[in-house]
Order: sequence, then C-alpha cells, then structure tokens
Amino acid sequence: MVRVKSRYLLCEINISVPSNRLLLEDRPIFSAVKDAVASMHGDYGAAQCSIGFSVKYVNALTGIMLIRCPKSSYRLIWSALPFVTSVEHKGRKIPLFLNCLHVGGTIRTCQKFLVRYNTQQLHRMLPQCKTTDEKTHVRRAILRSSTKMLKGNEHKDERD
Repeated sequence: MVRVKSRYLLCEINISVPSNRLLLEDRPIFSAVKDAVASMHGDYGAAQCSIGFSVKYVNALTGIMLIRCPKSSYRLIWSALPFVTSVEHKGRKIPLFLNCLHVGGTIRTCQKFLVRYNTQQLHRMLPQCKTTDEKTHVRRAILRSSTKMLKGNEHKDERD
C-alpha cells in the first residue's frame, strides 16, 4: 500500500472590513478556491482539485487558514490563490484576497513557521508603538512566543 503525500498551504486572509472577518467559514472558502482553480486551469485543474483537497483550518480572528492538497497538484492550487477575490457567505459577497505564507509537508511544519512569522510581525510592530505601555505589551508577546519556541526545541532535543 502506498501512502498519499500531501502539501499544506498556510495562507493569510486579508479583508478590508475587519468586521467581515468573523463571517469566514471553511466551506465558502473551499468553494471559492475550487472555482478559482477551475477558472484558471480548466477541467484538468478542477479534476486535480477535487481529489484530496480540503480546507483543514480557518481562524476567523487571526485570518489564518490551512489548505491540504495532494503533492502532485499543490502548484495548481497555489497559483490560483491570488485570483480568489471574494467569498460568498449566506448571500453576501465578502471581498478578500489570499496570501500564501508557507508551503509545508506537515501541519507541524506550518505551525512552526506560523510561530516564527508571528514573532517577526511583533518585532516589526515594536518600533511603531507610541506609548511605553504598548511597547511593554508587544515585548511580553515576543517573550511568550520565543519561550514557546524554546520549549519546543528542548522537547525536540530530548527526543534526539
């Protein structure tokens, strides 16, 4: 028996109206990505997309989503992501665009990348803080994320 290899696309959902972010769900995003693949790559893309393609995780608060697809067709889906311009949810069109942050072989590698990415974003936010209270809040968030990374590396070293 042969194992089916998958790729995971970690994507950022960018919405112009932040209140619409709470309306996001996995099924409308799934159908929007599937329609974009079908329009960009035709019947071949739609057929490749229909096997093993799923939206594994959507976090409406942070705007992060995780897509699982077969290794053989992840480039088709990846290339169609910029053409997703809106998602229809309960009769409303929500304008958005998807930014692919990382392509990984496992969910765990995507999680590790997301921790590093969030830490980088916090470092970028630090110079833009105006009050000392904001700076201390961002510094604490950076310390929390770096502490989690260190704990993860200690557990990895213990297993080796």
